[in-house]
Amino acid sequence: QVQLVESGGGLVQPGGSLRLSCAASGSIFSIYAMSWYRQAPGKQRELVAAITSGGSTNYADSVKGRFTISRDNAKNTVDLQMNNLKPEDTAVYYCKAVYVGVNYWGKGTLVTVSS
Repeated sequence: QVQLVESGGGLVQPGGSLRLSCAASGSIFSIYAMSWYRQAPGKQRELVAAITSGGSTNYADSVKGRFTISRDNAKNTVDLQMNNLKPEDTAVYYCKAVYVGVNYWGKGTLVTVSS
């Protein structure tokens, strides 16, 4: 069983920055594939960014150049640095881990981008 807890959400003005963090349980965090998803009101959940156990990353086109995903295997955390935030980035952000073909989800953290 993998448990995930997100933190770092909040209210930010357009153009601002936030850093989300996801803390994962388990002594084998280093082999989890980790990713961040988001779900805006009335919309489907979508992939924002992903990072493999080897450190390879990929991003949704809408966030390329603004968001950066990183992981710290010593701390069992995966972070999402979000810069130049836009109102359309407003959503609940979820952390996901994949281990042995099973998806594990956190409960999410709300990001609101508004002036």
